[in-house]
Amino acid sequence: MNPPSCIPWSNTPRGCPSVARLTFAASVCALLLAIGGCASTVEPTRSLAASHVTADTFRGASANGKAFDLAWWQRFGDPTLSDLIERALDANLDIRVAALRVEEARAGLRQIDSRLAPTLGLGASASDQRSSLPAPVKQNSPDVRAYRASVDLSWELDVFGAARAASNAAQLDAEAAAFGVESARLLISAEVARQYFVHQGARARLNRVEALLQSQADSERLTQSRVAAGEASRFELSRAAGETAALSAQRPPLRALMATTEHQLALLLGTSASVVLDGLATAAPTTLAEVPVLATGQPVELLSRRPDLRAAERQLAAASARLRESQADLLPKFFLSALLGGEDLRVNMLDLSPARYSNVALAFTMPLFNAGRLQAAVDRQSARERIAALSYEQRVLSAVQEVESSLVVLAEERMRLAAIDQTLALRRTGFRHAESLHREGQIGMLPLLDAQRNVMLAEMAAIESRTQLALNAVQLFKSMGGGWRVEAQSGAAALPAPVPEPHTEADRQPVLESKVR
Repeated sequence: MNPPSCIPWSNTPRGCPSVARLTFAASVCALLLAIGGCASTVEPTRSLAASHVTADTFRGASANGKAFDLAWWQRFGDPTLSDLIERALDANLDIRVAALRVEEARAGLRQIDSRLAPTLGLGASASDQRSSLPAPVKQNSPDVRAYRASVDLSWELDVFGAARAASNAAQLDAEAAAFGVESARLLISAEVARQYFVHQGARARLNRVEALLQSQADSERLTQSRVAAGEASRFELSRAAGETAALSAQRPPLRALMATTEHQLALLLGTSASVVLDGLATAAPTTLAEVPVLATGQPVELLSRRPDLRAAERQLAAASARLRESQADLLPKFFLSALLGGEDLRVNMLDLSPARYSNVALAFTMPLFNAGRLQAAVDRQSARERIAALSYEQRVLSAVQEVESSLVVLAEERMRLAAIDQTLALRRTGFRHAESLHREGQIGMLPLLDAQRNVMLAEMAAIESRTQLALNAVQLFKSMGGGWRVEAQSGAAALPAPVPEPHTEADRQPVLESKVR
């Protein structure tokens, strides 16, 4: 076996590194690392979308205000709704999947960050070569016993910021994933509220139909008695029986709607549809009228309030960082490697220990010809960055559109409910007059049934309008990004706060060690 290329440091020959050479190499490495650390920046991206939200207020806004409460659903004053949403936020499977994506993104960040640090390895070997050849022959084929141990260091010096740009992109991906959790929480809480109000609206209408059906059955029996006494015609009896059958036909679809919404709520809560949800059947349907008046604030607040916009902002910044990474691949790459070790060496019964060896090298590679592969990668990433920019811009425009449409629909539904309530009050007054005239014998049963049917139609319309009003309020809360906020927990930093992107890496602070609420 050939001996190592370098012998002990105490007697270093020409060709092996001296202490002065190692010191010089370390100084060069420190300078290159300093240059590389300043090569990458994270450009602000919020100004791209701010130009689309320059208005002071929304067109359909009726009040000014700032961010919503954390638990916006509590504004409806319904304990059952609050309990269902809080249970869903704890157990919903979509939210749990989104939280696992955050863990995945953070693990990817740690993996990519490892490129910025040197790789250190430890190696060892043992060998024993012997033969029974005569001593003169062993001069050319000696007996060798060697025990070796070495430390191997390799380091890609990030001179032009490729690794730093990749790290920035991974960090921004992790922040976008954290905002994705908040987006999932907002969507789930809004969907639970929507399903709950649909369920309660169907339940309120079913209760009203049941009450009217009981009243109509009493009227039908009274009409039968009058027909038997010759005071009413069979036409009036058939008319009353038809009204009873029509009311009875409204019950099955309402019961089916209640069942399907209850099944959907069970799915949102992460439970089986076969499980009966506690408290849902006893919840008071009168909460449909408790729709809060919402303060919308300024359109520009959407950029920091809506978690999906914050995630899109991070995704655009990540695409920009990956473009810088691909551009840096066109430039030279520098590598530092070092091998330091020692061995216990014995040749033909001659002990040569201790023996030390080392090898330190600084190298670089530069692409000269690759048939346009690297430039194509730059062009592809540049297109992805432009796509991310247009997607972010589109999301901002869509967010403003959602809020404006929600405001208009909510305001118009309030006006519709006011008109329906007025109609209902007038029809109830007319029905009371019809009952009085019927008792006095001035009108027959048919006008009384017509007045009763008109009251029923107005009552059902009022219930439907109140249900729709609650659904429109939920949609406005959702489009405004209500129901989430950044809050630090003990032992963990806060989630990424809505602040402009830093201009240099020195300004960036760790923001990923967070606990998603």
